[in-house]
Amino acid sequence: MTTAKTLREFHRPALWIALWLAMIATVIATCLMPAKDLPPTPFDSFDKVEHFTAYLLLSLYAGMLFARVRAQALATAGLIALGVGLEFVQASFTDSRSGDAADGLANSIGAWAGLWLASTPAGVWLQRVDRALARR
Repeated sequence: MTTAKTLREFHRPALWIALWLAMIATVIATCLMPAKDLPPTPFDSFDKVEHFTAYLLLSLYAGMLFARVRAQALATAGLIALGVGLEFVQASFTDSRSGDAADGLANSIGAWAGLWLASTPAGVWLQRVDRALARR
């Protein structure tokens, strides 16, 4: 596959890919940092909202990046695997974090919601931003 067939048309494709990868790296780092380094949540189970929102945004962004539904779905599947995998890593390899099936479910539902949202007019938002920046 070539980049032109995989990605939507952008003036700065490397910038948008790098931003998506930075977002993924931020989620990974946040999920693996010690619990004491995280801000307190406003109420119990608020972390489920955070998990859902993070994966919705990651998946929606993938939908805005990739031109084809297959690539969007593969990215979403990868994000679901990442979200579930991070829960296993938290449970197995961290001292202050615990894996939570409900977090994995929130990650997965968020990723699916992002994939769906990418099929709406929101799916072209990144291209609009890219075009607006290119005009400057």
